Amino acid sequence: MRFAFALFALLAALPACTEFPELDGTVSQAQADAPFPDLVPLAPLLAQANASSSAAEIANTNIDARLANLRARAARLRGPVIPAAIRARMLRGVR
Repeated sequence: MRFAFALFALLAALPACTEFPELDGTVSQAQADAPFPDLVPLAPLLAQANASSSAAEIANTNIDARLANLRARAARLRGPVIPAAIRARMLRGVR
């Protein structure tokens, strides 16, 4: 038990030994000087998203079709993996 705990502690501390990636120069000067985006209240955005039902209906029809396809695929996968005739032949060969 102690060995497992020591091993876990060692593996958990191992990433701390890595070097931090170099991030200087990854942001251009234009991006660094750009103004911050405006903060807007969330309630109007949520109301607008809830008001547009056409996007939700399109998403639901896409999801319904995909769900039907996945259910049909799952039903096909539920069958026997080895057909009965081949399974019987395999069992005869084992005996």
